[in-house]
Amino acid sequence: MKKTELSPYATLKTQIASLLQQARQQVIHNINTTIVQTYRHIGKYIVEYEQDGNERVEYGSSLLQHLSQDLKKEFWRGFSSRNLYKFRQLFLTFPNFADDIGKIQNLGWSHIERIMHLKNPDEQQFFFIEASQEKRSVKELDRQINSALYERLMLSKDKEGVMKLAKEGEVIQTSQDLIRQPYILEFLGLEPHHRYTEKDLETAIINNLQYFLLEMGKGFTFVARQKRIKLDIDDFYIDLVFYNRLLRCHLLIDLKIWKVSHQDLGQMQMYVNYYDREIKLSDENPTIWLILCKEQNDLVLQYTLSPEQKHIFAKEYKLYLPTKEELKKYFATYLE
Repeated sequence: MKKTELSPYATLKTQIASLLQQARQQVIHNINTTIVQTYRHIGKYIVEYEQDGNERVEYGSSLLQHLSQDLKKEFWRGFSSRNLYKFRQLFLTFPNFADDIGKIQNLGWSHIERIMHLKNPDEQQFFFIEASQEKRSVKELDRQINSALYERLMLSKDKEGVMKLAKEGEVIQTSQDLIRQPYILEFLGLEPHHRYTEKDLETAIINNLQYFLLEMGKGFTFVARQKRIKLDIDDFYIDLVFYNRLLRCHLLIDLKIWKVSHQDLGQMQMYVNYYDREIKLSDENPTIWLILCKEQNDLVLQYTLSPEQKHIFAKEYKLYLPTKEELKKYFATYLE
């Protein structure tokens, strides 16, 4: 007898498949956790041995090479002197494992290797927290590191906020916390120096929505493209609409391939007013408006909007992944 999608057999099969998938994920998680804990304990033993001064004269700085040779004879691969050094660093980074387990509980060894390669201890701590909390894949983590996420978030923080990044990760409490500077959109596949339209930019974002949401940050869901607003007999269209579940508010995006103009700001102000008055629920926060532009114009923004406007932003986007040197130069110019 042929079973239908709604038959009891189909329900049974779905339940079992779901259970097996959960079990598989749990096994992978447990294996990763065990591996990381084991590596950290190896590092702990190495540090304790060094601190006791055992055979320091005989081995000196070659301790890890000797230990690597002996371990590889019995356990084969994975115990190079370089890896033993990383295990040692893992213990030194997390000496109180019971207190720090939350920072790496969802991370595999590949995640940890990548983060420990960073030279800035504060940046290391930030990515340990961010990648663990959001359960980032190694590929997603790599992109965030390479796109200088930590440095870009620092641009929107005061001194106290910068210190919190390393201790708490990215905390979303205000509209300012959602904004990055600049936005890195290299995954769109658009050539920076070739001609493209705002329609091309919008289509590329929709076609790469998963990566765009990663770049946008925590808590975003996609709502609409070319959202129509009807005022009397006139129709208006908002390029992109998102909702942030952490701040409980809508975010409207206007895409510009050149500088922001006075006319752009006036039009977007109308969209924000409409959403706040007609769409926003009584228990939700004010609508945020973001203009993504190729070149921002801070003076136009400053003299068009009143100082009370705390939910309106115009930020640049880059269509390529800048080098570290380019990013440093950009940050220095922006902070002048």
